[in-house]
Amino acid sequence: MDNSAIRNRRVRRGFLPGLLAASAVAGLGIALFGGQQVSHAAELNTAAGTRVLWLGDSIAGTEAPALGAALQASGVQFKDSSRNGGGTVVNGGDEITQMLSEGTWERLAEDLKVYKPTVIAYQVTTYDWGSPQQQRSAYEKLVAVAKDAGAKAVFVPSPPVVVEGPHAGHEAEMEKAPQVAEDVAERSGGAALFFDSSQVWGNDPSAPQAQRSPDGFHNCQQGAVSFAGWFTEQLGNREGFTPAPVGTWADGSWTATDIYSIRGC
Repeated sequence: MDNSAIRNRRVRRGFLPGLLAASAVAGLGIALFGGQQVSHAAELNTAAGTRVLWLGDSIAGTEAPALGAALQASGVQFKDSSRNGGGTVVNGGDEITQMLSEGTWERLAEDLKVYKPTVIAYQVTTYDWGSPQQQRSAYEKLVAVAKDAGAKAVFVPSPPVVVEGPHAGHEAEMEKAPQVAEDVAERSGGAALFFDSSQVWGNDPSAPQAQRSPDGFHNCQQGAVSFAGWFTEQLGNREGFTPAPVGTWADGSWTATDIYSIRGC
């Protein structure tokens, strides 16, 4: 969902200490020696060969700059294929989700041919409207498509958001979708994983832990760092690579990406 900026504030590059402190609280590793950040993660992971394809809606899009920085610093290749105002794989039978899901599947087919991911990470979108059966069918299809391509599917719930606009009236479907995705992953025989991002965001969009931007829907840079560090650690534990220390990527050029000023950060 694209909301106009509530306030426009230029990104300040001097917020690394705050990011590192927040990351340390979250249990993310940082190696500091004599005030210098030291990381050999990228060198250690050169043989890992992990290639992550990131799917989702505009929320995934605001997480993507930090996630790409974290994974690439860890020697992992990354491509963001999230979609503003869309990104769902679920066709709920209505005009909106039919159009959005068709676009997602078409783009995924192209990414599989060109990018050849080893991990397809799908953040359950705020447009995954439909019955539990329709959601399950879409998620099982994603797992099957990933498996056929030699990739693992990873499902991640969307963070808690303030529901308004086109999403109003779809709260029950939005709440059910992550539960269905988790069940699909559990029944996949190892072909899919489920990473419970409530460990990062909690469940209340108004709580400080949710780290929502002024629009109540997306995140700002600090939230992106929290999520990226957590996700990279989860994936590294399963794919066998060592996450780079947060300090090697958290204050990079990605922090000045226009998407954050658009969100009112």
